[in-house]
Amino acid sequence: MDWDRLQYFLMVARHGTLARAAAALHVDATTVSRQVSALEAALQQTLFERAPTGFVLTAAGRALVPHAEAMAAAAARIHSAQPGGSALSGQLRVSVSEGFGNSFIAPRLGKFVAAHPELEIDLVASSGFLNPSRREADMAVLLARPRKGPLITRKLSDYSLGLYAPADRPDWQDAVAAAPLSRAGIPVIGYMPDILYAPELDYLGEIEPGLRANVRSSSILAQRRMIAGGAGVGVLPCFLAGDDPALVRVRPDQTIARAFWLALHRDVAPQPRIRAFIDWLDGEVRESRTLLVPA
Repeated sequence: MDWDRLQYFLMVARHGTLARAAAALHVDATTVSRQVSALEAALQQTLFERAPTGFVLTAAGRALVPHAEAMAAAAARIHSAQPGGSALSGQLRVSVSEGFGNSFIAPRLGKFVAAHPELEIDLVASSGFLNPSRREADMAVLLARPRKGPLITRKLSDYSLGLYAPADRPDWQDAVAAAPLSRAGIPVIGYMPDILYAPELDYLGEIEPGLRANVRSSSILAQRRMIAGGAGVGVLPCFLAGDDPALVRVRPDQTIARAFWLALHRDVAPQPRIRAFIDWLDGEVRESRTLLVPA
C-alpha cells in the first residue's frame, strides 16, 4: 500500500473537491486526481462518485477512511517523536456559528496557533454549518445536538441571550421596560424567518408571544450593528453584546437559554490535532463561563 496515495485519498475525503484537497497538500489538482485514480486501480475499487458538486465517498471509500485516518495518526506520532519534530501538523477545519466563531473563538485563537505553528487551521464561521458526517469539517460547534450520523457529540457550553437596545436611546430603554414591544412603537430586529438556518434561533416569541422582527438580517453580526446604530432593539447573545458600550441590556430579568454542542466524526476523534483543539476550546469555555452565562 502506497501511503502517499492514501494521503491524497484522505484529503479528497475531507475536503470533497480536487481543488480544495490540492490546496491543502500544496500540489495541483491534476496530481491529486492521478494519485486517487492510481489508488482506485491498485485496490480495484471505486472510492468516490464524481458528482457535479465534488467527490462523494462510496461504500468502499467510507470503509477505507478509518484505516487511512489511523495511518495518518501513526505518521504524526512518528514525526513528533523525531528530534525537532512538531507535535501537531496537517489541517484542521472547524465549523462554528457566525457569532461564536467571530466573537469568541477568533479573538482567542492566537494562543492555540502559537502553540502549534505547523498546524493549518480553517475556521468556518458563517450562517449555517458544515457537516462532519459528510466530512465537510473535522468538527462543528452546533446549536443543537445532532441525532443522526457516525458522530461523537457532547454539550460544549450553555449560553444566554438577552434583549438589547442602543445605548444612546434611553427613551427606547424606558419604553421597553414599561410596555410590551408590540405597543411601544419601536422597530424590532431579528432573523428572516424564511431562511432561518436553525430552529434554536427562532426566539423572539420567548420575549413576547407572537413578537416578530420588522428589520431583519441573516447575520447576527449585522443585527448587532443595526441595534448599536439605532435601527431598533433585538435579542443578542450576551457573549456578543455584553461588553459593547454601544448596547444596553433591557429587561435583564428576561433571559433566553441555549447551548452549544460539539460534534465530530468518530473516525477523526483519536487524531492528536482534534484532541488538542478540543482541550484548548474546553479551557477557554471554562475561563469565560461568566461571559457565556452572566449571573
